[in-house]
Amino acid sequence: MLAIQFIKSPQRSYGEQIALQKLGVEIVQTGAGFTWTKTPEEHREALRQGWALARERILRGKEKLIILDEINNALAIDRFPIDDVLPLQEVLETISRRPQGMHLVLTGRDAHPDIIAAADLVTEMKAVKHYYDEGATAVMGLNCSRLCWILYRISAPFCCIPLLSRISSNRTS
Repeated sequence: MLAIQFIKSPQRSYGEQIALQKLGVEIVQTGAGFTWTKTPEEHREALRQGWALARERILRGKEKLIILDEINNALAIDRFPIDDVLPLQEVLETISRRPQGMHLVLTGRDAHPDIIAAADLVTEMKAVKHYYDEGATAVMGLNCSRLCWILYRISAPFCCIPLLSRISSNRTS
């Protein structure tokens, strides 16, 4: 199993990174952080490198499960051009060319309609009630997105990821 994080920077540690590493899962952070924290050029280079790594690892086919964390957020960036460094059509082509039996999980908000069309299953998670709305800061170990990430992307590979993550229904696992 491999997780590639498209937004999060290797300059910081994150809860899911620590949890996945404890489980022996390879996790690679290729991002530059929030889009407003660095220059567009820094983000574009990080996206280019992250996509090159993801594409190479998908087509190599050694992993049975690859998580492209926040790639949907990356594909939705409109503050600067990204199509030449993270081309949607190339992402879709790579998804369709992935090896038999490989499962992909593409996470993040604002999934492109073409990504949704290529997926076998699409889930939208939303906060019904969140302490952020009341002005509270993050609670160590309880941040909803981190907890959901851990529940859905760490424990799920061992029980139900094939049901949650299959992309391209013409494939069998």
